[in-house]
Amino acid sequence: MSDLHLVWLRNDLRIDDNRALAAAARQGKVVALLAPCYAQMSRHSHGGNKQEFWYRCAQSAKQQLEALHIPVLVLSADSFDEVPGQLLAKAKESGATHLHFNDEYALNERTRDSQVIKAAQKAGLKVTRYTDMIQYAPSPLLTGKDEFYSVFTPFARAWHRYLSAEQLAPSPPPERQVKPRGISSDTLPPPTLTPGKAAQLWPAGSEAAQSRLSRFLQGPIKGYSETRDFPALDGTSTLSPYLAVGAISSRQCLNAVLHHNNGHLSDGDAGTTAWVNELVWREFYQHIMVGFPRVCRHQPFKEAGNKMKWRDAADDLAAWKAGRTGYPIVDAAMKQLVASGWMHNRLRMVVSMFLTKHLLINWHEGEAFFLEHLIDGEFGANNGGWQWSASTGTDASSYFRLFNSTTQSQRFDKKGEFLTQWLDGFETLDAKSRHNPGNEQRKALDYPLPIVDHRAARERALAAFAKAFKRDSQAPKAPVGS
Repeated sequence: MSDLHLVWLRNDLRIDDNRALAAAARQGKVVALLAPCYAQMSRHSHGGNKQEFWYRCAQSAKQQLEALHIPVLVLSADSFDEVPGQLLAKAKESGATHLHFNDEYALNERTRDSQVIKAAQKAGLKVTRYTDMIQYAPSPLLTGKDEFYSVFTPFARAWHRYLSAEQLAPSPPPERQVKPRGISSDTLPPPTLTPGKAAQLWPAGSEAAQSRLSRFLQGPIKGYSETRDFPALDGTSTLSPYLAVGAISSRQCLNAVLHHNNGHLSDGDAGTTAWVNELVWREFYQHIMVGFPRVCRHQPFKEAGNKMKWRDAADDLAAWKAGRTGYPIVDAAMKQLVASGWMHNRLRMVVSMFLTKHLLINWHEGEAFFLEHLIDGEFGANNGGWQWSASTGTDASSYFRLFNSTTQSQRFDKKGEFLTQWLDGFETLDAKSRHNPGNEQRKALDYPLPIVDHRAARERALAAFAKAFKRDSQAPKAPVGS
């Protein structure tokens, strides 16, 4: 009788190009395992959109596995602490002798995995783990001083320099196997949190992900470097939700790019290389979580960030969340987030910088609100993005850099087309007025006055950040319209 291999699927919900699943299938019969841990997701701030999308993608993967006679077992664990005991019980019940899984890099996930490995090895279960989410395990990709990279550009250079064909080689899907005797699939329960309308906007599963990748490569990617900053245009891949749950791998994306871009990742078509750069950013933040685990403990990457005197401004925070700041581009973006579970990347920078600098509200508030609504919520990228905007993170925006929201709107949504999609009545305004309606126009539309003046907010932020970062108050000043 051949050994039975238990494959624990987490945020790698696909059967194609899955390192752990492919390796297990080469060695013997396979049984898959899912551990939803919805309560843990909620404690990590993931709301109904992300939990429901994970569930639908897990169901899709489960159906594909069952079609290959691979049973799917499901743990009832609410939290990570319950996983080791329940996993060992399932392994013993099924007769599994090996456990396989792909690594995850956030601190709580790594702690969970260490506990599982310790318990499994004590019980005589052989454990094998794989690098799948990213192209390099964090430890080998270090600076010349054997330190983790803390700046993106040299990290990206090293990433491209050392990337090999072997690393990019896709793993084949498992073949249909003889059904293991006496093992039946469990039912996967749905989350209890109610999602928004995102379920209607984001079809689940690997097939949907591949369809989006194909559409993107056939058109929008050619102009990606120019159009990715314009929220009214269909200029991005919208693959982030699928990457976040592993319905598609970054390796599949990179291999598709190689085919599309004549075998190149770092040169050739400008749009293609710009998009690859975004995939590398995702990996950079995974490395940051391992090398600098304080970011997983709600701490700023830069120590000076702990000295910031953030405002306790409940009314301003509520206005930001509701899309009632009086700054149209900020409000439209926030309404897009709440309604669709997603926000355009340029707008993520605009609204996060508005919260942390115009309103001087702690980035933790925005980070948590984003995860509550984002269907593509992933700790590393979300935390990295928020700390970049707040000037507390790695490779962060200089603290004296403040986006002028109105100027951003005029530059990246010239005709106000994005604004009219999300703000009631704005289609009745002329294009110029949409970016900053007059008082009478605001009154007619029941649209609020700005809750803060840009110039005053800028000066307040410069003073607060200069004090925290121990910089001279006469630090270089960005143009008011930047």
